[in-house]
This record gives sequence, C-alpha cells and structure tokens, in this order.
Amino acid sequence: MAELEKTTELEECTHDCSTCGASCSSREAEVDPAAEERKKINKIGKTYAVMSGKGGVGKSLVTSLLASATSALGKVTAILDADITGPSIPRAFGLSKARASGSPLGILPVETASGVKVMSLNLLMENETDPVVWRGAMITGCAQQFYTDVVWGDVDYMFVDMPPGTGDVPLTVLQQFKVDGIILVTSPQELVSMIVEKAAKMAKMMNVPIIALVENMSYFVCLDCGKKHTIFGESHLSDIAKTYGIPNTASLPIDPTIAENVDNGRVEGLFELLLPLAKEIIK
Repeated sequence: MAELEKTTELEECTHDCSTCGASCSSREAEVDPAAEERKKINKIGKTYAVMSGKGGVGKSLVTSLLASATSALGKVTAILDADITGPSIPRAFGLSKARASGSPLGILPVETASGVKVMSLNLLMENETDPVVWRGAMITGCAQQFYTDVVWGDVDYMFVDMPPGTGDVPLTVLQQFKVDGIILVTSPQELVSMIVEKAAKMAKMMNVPIIALVENMSYFVCLDCGKKHTIFGESHLSDIAKTYGIPNTASLPIDPTIAENVDNGRVEGLFELLLPLAKEIIK
C-alpha cells in the first residue's frame, strides 16, 4: 500500500512546488529562503545564559542590568526572554505596551530606549497578563523560534533570560543555542545555594563554562546608621565561586528603589549596579 501511494505521488507530481499544495518528501526538504537570509543577517557575537536554580532570586533583574550595562559600554546588546510562561523583561524596560512586528524575513525585535534589542512572548501577546497555558514541547519550541526566527541583525552580546531550574528550556538552550557562558544568580540562603549547585553541575554536564555568579538580596544598608545587615543570612558567594572555579562575582543589595524602578520600566537607569561585572565579561 505504501509503495502504491508513493508511485501515485510521483505520477501526479508537477515538479513545481509553487503550484502544488501536497505534502511530499520533496516539499518537506524545500529550503525556506527567509531562514537562509536570516542566517546571513544574524551575526551574534557571544551568547550568555542567565540561570537560577529556583525562581524568585532576581534572574530577570540581573539579565536586564547586565544588558543595560553592556549597552552603556557601547556594545550592541540583545535579550532573548526564554522564560516563556513568566516573561518579565518587557515590563522592566517599559515595553508593556510595545508589540513586536513582522517582516518578510521574520519577527523584528523591539528596541529599548538605549537600543537593547528584546524578544519576549509578552511582545506578541494581546495582553501582557494573558496566561501561557502550553505544554513543554510548545514552550521549548517557542524559545527555539526566538533564537532562529527573529531578525536580530548584528549583535555583540546576547543575554538569554532562562526559566528557573534545570528543565526542558534550559536543556534546549544549552544544547541547541551557541552559548558561550552561563551567569548564575542566587540569594544568600543555604537552601538556595544548594539549588544553585544543581545548576552549576548541569552547566558542567553540558560543558558550558560558568563565567559569573551574582548574589541578589545580599545585604541591606540601614538608612539611619549606614551599617550593612545580612537579612537573609551570611553570604555563600565566595564559597560557591571557589568550589566551581567561577572567575567573576557580584552582589546586589536589598533596595526598595530597585524594585520601584523595575516596576516602572526604568531598569536601564540602574545599569551602574552591574557595570563592573559587565566590564569583566566583555573583555
């Protein structure tokens, strides 16, 4: 029966795919001209994945700050928001009402005030509060399309904001994207440090170097006495960095003005918080 279907297919073939709507082996192998053109146009220098072992430690904040700092240093910078079910990058940059547009070559990213190119699912949704109720395959497929189907153009540094944990999307990004390094984000609690070790071990398994470790909510500076208080416990930053041979570290304070600026789309104004780290990772 299979041979009969194949013979019929060959007999009916006009050898002109533009006039045929049938699904056959020749059509499946057809090259997408737009995809080929994007491969020529997209020149991405280095790609860094920003990861965390769990949610709520400030991974998207670190991604936004590093991209803003790198842009401030004169580099063409991009953010691929791979946290498909919890995209928060557009809001941090004041892009809540912005929408990505299309072109014959593919999806066009939205640019921030300082020129950072951003692609996020929220830039394609009618309302930013609409939930993404997708299964794993669709989520990973979306992350892949943001990498391959977006017209990024020339980019010096791309930061990929990963979903928390070591599941489907982080695995897909580390396997199928050209990732040059990982930036791990943690907070001071012992439990969180343990979870970060899981992410660090995943990075080692995937043979991708960890280039930096950022500890968020590291301390609080009292406005009255100026003294630092480690509200969430003593830092384990140096210990983890030493254990895994991570060359660069940075700490971010607990500061209400940070949250206020991010919530109001002004994260680019905070770029100096991670400017020293940005200088190190783009050397």
